[in-house]
Amino acid sequence: MIKYIAYCRKSTDKKNKQVMSIDQQVAELKEFAKNQNLEIIDYICESRTAKTIGRPLFNQMLQRIENGEAQGIVSWHADRLARNSIDGGKIIYSLDTGKLIDLKFPSFWFENSPQGKFVLNIPPFHSPNIM
Repeated sequence: MIKYIAYCRKSTDKKNKQVMSIDQQVAELKEFAKNQNLEIIDYICESRTAKTIGRPLFNQMLQRIENGEAQGIVSWHADRLARNSIDGGKIIYSLDTGKLIDLKFPSFWFENSPQGKFVLNIPPFHSPNIM
């Protein structure tokens, strides 16, 4: 069974444009994981913009995946993971190398295929202009 890390993020730069609080994201992901029978080993919550690189908890999550602790990520939407091309590229590279097997989103469908990775490259996954 694939082990997942749940990643919740709320940007700090445009608080009035945030769709869901971190608590709301956690609650929705817990319900989603229960309904999908997903094994979540940890919930990582970070309050930082993803428009620039340098999110410490995001980087720790990717390191844990690299180390084999988990093989999947669950997040509210793909734009919670990356809004810049470097972080988006890290996610896609991890999928390409097989360290990351799956991404799950209650609000966004993803398949680990060339088409699925292509869709991740379309904004708002890593667009700096859309919040």
